[in-house]
Formats: sequence, structure tokens, C-alpha cells
Amino acid sequence: EKAIAPTQSQLMAVNKDYIAENNFIANFQKPVRHLSNKTNAQSTSKNNDEMDDEDVVFVIVEKMPEFPGGQQALWNFLANNVKYPVIAQESGIQGRAVCQFIVNRDGSITDVEVVKSAGDPSLDKEAVRVMKLMPKWKPGMQNGKTVRVKYSLPVSFRLY
Repeated sequence: EKAIAPTQSQLMAVNKDYIAENNFIANFQKPVRHLSNKTNAQSTSKNNDEMDDEDVVFVIVEKMPEFPGGQQALWNFLANNVKYPVIAQESGIQGRAVCQFIVNRDGSITDVEVVKSAGDPSLDKEAVRVMKLMPKWKPGMQNGKTVRVKYSLPVSFRLY
């Protein structure tokens, strides 16, 4: 049986509850991945080795997707494009929405959704709007190939 490298083991320990909550499949000799575009019946008919890479959405990969220009460029993009909804601003509502999306093999962003609400629908809607505005990312890589990767990103709404 193949041993797990300490760093891989630590990542799996950190993500164990998250994986269980979101019906992810943990294959300890390959990255943790989520099956997309398949029903439960279809996904059980194939094992992980038979799945096409195009059908798989990875959660952890060797090289994670990257916003063009890096992390600082991502924060600048968010700062320049998030518009605080007037109704939330007038009501003094603050919060943090956590959005999740898929970075496809070509770097495009799809399947944007709020996985943790900011506590107000107008804030959640604005976070999704901005995620959909993002330019193509540099895609994630696994075993030297571009792959689809599920990515989470928080958007904070604070009144000063």
C-alpha cells in the first residue's frame, strides 16, 4: 500500500469535515475530487481510474488556479468592482459572503454560487455578480495537465 506524504496527510486532515459535508470522494493516492455532470447512479458505475479528466472537478491540485496578476491583483479587482448595495448600506448591513466557483481548463469561471451567505440577499447577489465579471484565470494543473478546480473566495462587505 502506498504511504501518504505528510503534507498530503495534513491537507486531508484539515479538509476531512469539509469533504464529508460536501459529498467529496477521498482517494488517498490521488487528489480529493468532486464528480460533476453525473448522477449518483452514474458516478457509482465507474471507479475513479475510469473517469475522464473532463468529468472531474478537483478540490486540491498540485498547482491551484491563479487570478491573472496574482493574489494582489485579485484583491484589487474585488475592491474596484464590488459595489455596496444601497439598501444594505442604508440599513447598516455588513457581512461576508463566501462564493464557490469552478475554474475550467481554459481558465473561464462557471457554476458560481454562494456557499455561505453574508446574511443579506443583496450582498450575496453582489458577490456573485462580481465573481461572474472576473477575467479568465490561469487554470489549475495536475500531473502536467490543466484540470477543472473548485475554488472558494470570500467577499467582505464592511461599512466604515
